[in-house]
Formats: sequence, C-alpha cells, structure tokens
Amino acid sequence: MEPIKAFSGSVVALPINDIDTDQIIPARYLKVTDKAGLGAAAFTDWRYNADGSPKLEFPLNQEQYKGATVLVAGHNFGCGSSREHAPWALMGTGLKAVVSTYFADIFKGNALKNGLLPIVVDEDTQKQLISLSQEDPTTQVTIDLESQTLTLPDGRAVKFPVDPFSRYCLLNGVDQLGFLLNLDDETLAYEEKYPARVNTTA
Repeated sequence: MEPIKAFSGSVVALPINDIDTDQIIPARYLKVTDKAGLGAAAFTDWRYNADGSPKLEFPLNQEQYKGATVLVAGHNFGCGSSREHAPWALMGTGLKAVVSTYFADIFKGNALKNGLLPIVVDEDTQKQLISLSQEDPTTQVTIDLESQTLTLPDGRAVKFPVDPFSRYCLLNGVDQLGFLLNLDDETLAYEEKYPARVNTTA
C-alpha cells in the first residue's frame, strides 16, 4: 500500500445520497480476487448503456473530469453490503479520496484499510465543493492527512476526523498485517521476558 502524503487533486461531483456498494460495484463482479481492472467496473450500471457504450451524462465519463482524484458524493456514501471491492473499484478509477457528509461504517473501514481516504465534512463544505466542481471542472483541493485538513480553492482549511491507528497506517503505507509484522522485535522481546509456562504436574 502506498503511503498517503499531502496532495492536490481535481474534484468530480456525484451529488446523490445513499449510494450503496452495489451501485459502486455490482455483485456480479465480486467473484474476482484481483483488484486489476475493477476501475472500469465502478458504477458500471450508471456509466454504461446495455450495449456497453458510455453514458456521456455520467460525470466519470466526461472528458473535463478525466484525471479527477477526489470524489464529492452525497450523504451516506457506501451504505449496503460489505465488500472490499468497492474501495478497490473506486481506487481503480484513480480516486484517492471520497468526500461526504457521512459514510457507512463498514465501507469507511474497508476504505481506510485499502488506502482510500474517506473525508467527512459539514454540509456547507460539501455543497460548496459540488458547486465549484460543476461550475469549474478544473477546481482543485489540497488534502493533507498528517494535519487532517482539506483546503479549498479559497484557502479555507477544513479539518476532518481519522482515527489514530488508520492515520498511522495510511501515512506509513502499511495495512494491519504490515503493522503487526513491524513489531517483530517487540514481540520477540516480550516472549523472551515472559517465557511460556509449561505444566509439569500433569
């Protein structure tokens, strides 16, 4: 997993409430265990017609939003069933962060574990970002995980919450297993200090 450093990126808006994980990545794609290629399937039922041609009205298909790394979504993003494929698919499109007023807990956890940053902001900030993106597709924001701030084009910095453990893992580019493996020396020292007790009375 790549460490998340401070970055600036353009914004694409999808101002729809209650976008669930089946809309992000339909269940028929859940058989795959490889992340490669899932980006093309993100929002597939919204992005493509029955014949596979792209729906030009869908924001991710529009040329002016090509290369966007920050998605601004409606309230309650990622609700529905649990699936790691949802953040995989979003990251496969090039997204690094999703901004919303609220994320479903399971999606939020899956996103943090896979390197996609879920950023919770107030409704006024969300509406401002949506408006800016729609008025000017070149709109960029700066996201700094270390300071936990999202900076708007006007210079206003908005704080967002991230739990300390997830923040550490994302800043250092490690998942939960990687974090534990980095503690090998401490684990061995503990085991040497407290050797296993063997019951010899049996």
